[in-house]
Parts: sequence; structure tokens; C-alpha cells
Amino acid sequence: MRRQWTSTAGIVITALLSLFLVVPVLLSVYAGLAVNYARGPSAGFTLDWVGQVWGLYADTVWRSLVVALLTLVVTLLIGVPGAYALVRKGGRFARAVEEIVTLPVAVPGLALALALILSYGGAGAFRQSTLFVVVGHVLFTLPFMMRSVIAVLETIDWRTLDEGAASLGAPAWRRFIDVILPNVRPGIVAGALTVVTLSIGEFNLTWMMHTPMTKTLPVGLADAYASMRLEIASAYTIVFLVMVIPLLIGVQLVADFTEKRTAS
Repeated sequence: MRRQWTSTAGIVITALLSLFLVVPVLLSVYAGLAVNYARGPSAGFTLDWVGQVWGLYADTVWRSLVVALLTLVVTLLIGVPGAYALVRKGGRFARAVEEIVTLPVAVPGLALALALILSYGGAGAFRQSTLFVVVGHVLFTLPFMMRSVIAVLETIDWRTLDEGAASLGAPAWRRFIDVILPNVRPGIVAGALTVVTLSIGEFNLTWMMHTPMTKTLPVGLADAYASMRLEIASAYTIVFLVMVIPLLIGVQLVADFTEKRTAS
């Protein structure tokens, strides 16, 4: 009886916490669809606010998508081999490198952005390009990709797998692609979802680094909340959700499809 009560209490607490987190999102969606939020549902609903947001800020939506995908590609190319190299090396040196890579997470986004501007602000074309924002996002999200892969590597006997493939004559690069990568796929998927989510929603660092020509969706959202009526700003939230949710589902579906093909 006590175990059942504890289980029921856990479910109720989880449901209340979930409701606490979801209600503000639902209210933002409602405000973005309402003709007049202050007048309530009696004023009716419309998609005009969403249309206005798309007309004003469509470029920020596509730019955020491009930045997130480029960030994901770079973190995959650097983070997955880097995580494997650190686990393979081991010892104090590997631990020190891991801590250094994690530093951008501990440093405030504004401070990291200022450091990048001081370092590379003189490179005019690069400073004003979207790639400059991508660099900041990579520095911020790379630790999450590496930690996800390292966590999986520490739970499997990768050394035995690697030595077994080596005994069959497989070169190092082939062992990494055919043996290590399939076994760390859960960490790669978890890291990819985290990187995409953080990149699309990143504001502090991007706000400091962006120019009028490299504005991303969160920066545009902040501008909309500061300078426009509530309905338009909330419609921007709807556009944000419509972009993020399918993207995250797509990443998961691609991972599941790849896993099924590998298993077959």
C-alpha cells in the first residue's frame, strides 16, 4: 500500500511540474492566435499575427536553422573523435583537456562573446558573417556533445572491441568508423539533440555577437517582445515552436533509421 501511495504521489508531482512548465507555452500560443489577448477568446482567433511575423522575421528563422545545422556538423566532426581520443588517452592530461573544453559552459555567454569579438572583431568580413555566430555556438555546445559521447564510452568495453578489430587487421580509422561509432550512437544522438536545441534557443552569446545582418530567431524574438504588441511577439513564439519541434523529431528519426539499417 505504501509503495502504491509513493508511486501515485510521484505521478501527481510529475504531472503538476509538467503542467507548470507547459502552461506558459500554451498561453503564448493562445496569445499569438488571439485577435486581442486582453479581450479574451470572445475576440476570436486569427493567423494574421503569424503572417506578420513571417513577413518581418522569416530571414531570422532560416538563419537560425542554418546556424544550428552548421553547429551540429562541426560539433560532430570535432566532438565525437575528440571524445574518443580523450577516453583512449586517459590520465590527467585528458582530464585537463576535458575541463578546458567545458570552460565555455561555465563562462557567461556575454563574456565569451566579448572575448571572441576582441580576438576576431578586426576580421571585418568574418565578423559580419553568420560563420562568426556559428563559432560562438560551437564553443558553447561542443562540451555537451563530447560529454554525451564520453559517458557512453565509459559504459562499454570499447578497448576490447578495438583490440578485436585490430587483431583482424583493421586500421585505426576503420576501427573508429565500423566499431566505435555504432556503439556510441546513443551518445551521439543525445548530444545532437542537445546541440540543436541549445543552438536554436541560444540568446546571450548571440545577442552580443550578432549584427543587423546576422540576427537569429531568439534575438528577433527579444526585439519583438520589446518593440511590438504582445500578439505579434507571441506569434513569434509559435514560429519558434513550429521550427524547433519538427527539427528535433527529424534528428531522432534519422538516428532511429540509421540504427535499424546498422542492425539489419
